[in-house]
Amino acid sequence: MREVSLKIDGREVTVAEGTTILEAAKEIGIDIPHLCYDSRLEPAGTCRLCVVQIEGRRGLTTSCNTPVAEGMQVATENDEIAAIRKTVLELILSEHRVACTSCDKDGACKLQDYAYRYQADEGRFGLPERSPRRPNYTANSEAILYDPDKCILCGLCVGYCEQVQKAEALTFCGRLRQLEVGTAFGIDLQESSCVLCGGCIEICPVGAMLERAAIGKGREKDMTRTRTTCAYCGVGCQIDLNVNPKTNKIVHVTSEVGCVPNNGNLCVKGRFGMDFVASDKRLTEPLIKRNGKFEKATWEEAIKYIGERLKQIRSEFGADSIAGLSSAKCTNEDNYVFQKFMRACIGTNNVDHCARLCHASTVAGLARAFGSGAMTNSIDELKNAGCIFVIGSNTTEAHPVIGLYIKEAVMKNGAELIVADPRKIDLTRFAKLHVGQKPGTDVALINAMMNVIIDEELYDKDFINERTEDFEKLKPVLKDITVEKAEAITTIPAEKIRTAARIYAGAETASIIYSMGITQHTTGTDNVLSLANLAMLTGNVGKASTGVNPLRG
Repeated sequence: MREVSLKIDGREVTVAEGTTILEAAKEIGIDIPHLCYDSRLEPAGTCRLCVVQIEGRRGLTTSCNTPVAEGMQVATENDEIAAIRKTVLELILSEHRVACTSCDKDGACKLQDYAYRYQADEGRFGLPERSPRRPNYTANSEAILYDPDKCILCGLCVGYCEQVQKAEALTFCGRLRQLEVGTAFGIDLQESSCVLCGGCIEICPVGAMLERAAIGKGREKDMTRTRTTCAYCGVGCQIDLNVNPKTNKIVHVTSEVGCVPNNGNLCVKGRFGMDFVASDKRLTEPLIKRNGKFEKATWEEAIKYIGERLKQIRSEFGADSIAGLSSAKCTNEDNYVFQKFMRACIGTNNVDHCARLCHASTVAGLARAFGSGAMTNSIDELKNAGCIFVIGSNTTEAHPVIGLYIKEAVMKNGAELIVADPRKIDLTRFAKLHVGQKPGTDVALINAMMNVIIDEELYDKDFINERTEDFEKLKPVLKDITVEKAEAITTIPAEKIRTAARIYAGAETASIIYSMGITQHTTGTDNVLSLANLAMLTGNVGKASTGVNPLRG
């Protein structure tokens, strides 16, 4: 990609062509104020705070939606710009109920920060009339509260819901002074297409969108934040636990834009599902059963008791009389130490893990095909795939954040999506082709697709010759698995199978996504191997935005 050099506040910077002035400034640590910009959304330029001065151009220009140009010289801060920003802030404040002292957003409110930075007079254009409290679309929501009196109509929540989550639950309602954020026809949030990701809360630059359960539990400026990994599924979203140090309890969960792999996006579980941490049903100290009843014990007592009993059992009945069971809720390091303890200390191989049930067939199949049972490609590559084949995965429900990448690939980057699922899952709304196979007939479907690819010579001859083995043994196996025969087995029309094969093989880059819908079968390993063969047949292994990618957890 061509690079462009320019000067911002006298500092030279070189960025990719198409980069906006605001983005270029951020790369060299210059903070241009903004209230309606987020890197995940198309820039709108509605707040007018990000105006800058470009040498040779009349007036001021919004930096969030103006691309850089070679030799451009930009001033982001001077007396004229500061005066304009101060006036803009004062106009916004005239329609915003200033309640900083009792607002949960205090300390993380951009409007508050900028008003202080430019010494804006909140009463210059008059104070806003407080509208009478009336129920809005969040009145019956246990998760989200919307306060129209604090809303600055930046449009970030609407944009996020439409462009990132693709839920389109939020919109602008009313006109002029009655304009506010709402749902279509004013229906309750839970009756809309909202998926409760909570993105509208996090992206709100003021205190208009709040997590209902967190209200009054602590102000943002008082919080301590701990970065950790969400333990719900295998995506590995990075989350920040916002803790009130006075109560030592998690108030709410946030995620930073730019963090890998979720880029600040979370699902309903990651955003709102951490209340179990403070549950009164959790054990806070060990319990040992004595005389048929559990009694509290110290950690020293518990560890000593466990060690003595394990030693006694091993002595009497042998090491193989003991088994260990671990969990995907533990870290990789915890699981490694646990199996080491069972094998090296106890002396048995009787150690199991919940993921074996879920993805033993994945490890067996992919390890046989590629030598590794993991995803062949990174999550971030999905959005740039030319074709995505989803089979055995209800991605938007089981792994919602990866579902966002798939939707972005389709809606923003033009990827062709094939969904193979007996049900009409949410992803079918975005699919170019949906094939509903009879449960348990996945191998027949995949083999029939390979039959078409070989018959029509759509396979990658160079890749097969240079990177694979036993292609000549595969051809006769697939010869009789015609689309007509597969139709009788899978109930999918022959022409649809043929179309799926052509779409997948015709894409420059094609990625396969699957999950437990194909692994938890008696033929699970064969399902996985068939997908590996499909990817190798078309050369979709070993390059960006391709591969065979199991979703775990």
